[in-house]
Amino acid sequence: MKKFDAAIAGGGVIGGAIALELARAGLRVAVFDRQQPGREASWASAGILSPAPENPGMVALVPLGKASLALYPEYVAEVEEISGKSTGFRPKGTLEALFSRDARAELSTIIALHHGMGLRAEPLRAADARELEPELSEDVEAAVLRPDEASVDNRLLTVAILEAAQRSGVEVFPGEGAKAMWREGNRCAGLILQNEKVEAKWTIIAAGCFSAAIEGIAPYAPVRPAKGQMVALRADDLKIERVLWSEKIYLVPRNDGRIVAGATVEYAGFDKQTTAGGIEKILSAAIDLAPGLANARIEETWAGLRPDSPDHLPILGPTDIDGLLVATGHFRSGILLTPITARLTREWITEQRVSVDWDRFSPLRFQSAATDAARHAPAC
Repeated sequence: MKKFDAAIAGGGVIGGAIALELARAGLRVAVFDRQQPGREASWASAGILSPAPENPGMVALVPLGKASLALYPEYVAEVEEISGKSTGFRPKGTLEALFSRDARAELSTIIALHHGMGLRAEPLRAADARELEPELSEDVEAAVLRPDEASVDNRLLTVAILEAAQRSGVEVFPGEGAKAMWREGNRCAGLILQNEKVEAKWTIIAAGCFSAAIEGIAPYAPVRPAKGQMVALRADDLKIERVLWSEKIYLVPRNDGRIVAGATVEYAGFDKQTTAGGIEKILSAAIDLAPGLANARIEETWAGLRPDSPDHLPILGPTDIDGLLVATGHFRSGILLTPITARLTREWITEQRVSVDWDRFSPLRFQSAATDAARHAPAC
């Protein structure tokens, strides 16, 4: 029987980062993935590193996002040094374009909200925005510059993290996904694979949108897949430096000259097909934001499945089963939250304390909701 200090179900960027962190803390670690590690949501992402909330429901995530973004420069430097591979890190900021006739009022509101959350944001007139990013549409009325934000090539990052983990002693088992957690009384003793058990003092569930399919995990991680369609474009005579953002689209430049555009949010089960309607929506919004993209070549289209929780917030931390932790449900923030998720998980396992409060993201919050619902249900 295989025996480890920590067994991780899921070999994406989150599972790989946790494995690397634990291995560097001296633990014997193994990663088990249902296929080739790093080929699900980690591979399909855009790689935007922004703690700014997209809607009011995401405000609770801002402190965690800020903490993770602050770790990124040192984190990618360490991963690149250990792995010998580039991560495509671009600390060049985000420019959010506003098109509405009420752009001035909208601009003031956005700036005030960002400053209230401790996020740097600078108002720009349309002309100043186009001076920074000449490809912006003439229809842009105003813009917000978020200078502290960044992007990373998520595919390169995932490969580099997994390589760094293996160089640090992590054992990776592709094609050996977890079927169930191995429970003995109120303790998790490890993982049950298809044909064997794996013993571990600590078991971490980081299998993205597939986490809930692992027997015994759904009460702690009721995640479902949120499909996102993406397009990669290339235009040799067009240059975008920063992440460009509007209410309909984001454009993410890569160091190799590609521009990634996305993304839709669709609840279509585990379907990863791209659709004519989805791609048309992305291309139309991309050209509205940067008209020069009308002549760009389409290099690739794809879709990925983000792990979404019922409240769209990540699921992080220990459960009420000894030895079982969960790290999933990152939804649209998985790449951003990679360093902080790895650090907090390592801190809990090695010190039984964390440096950033993660109680809001506890896996136990869904059980509390279910208990409250049952308590208030009408009697038959």
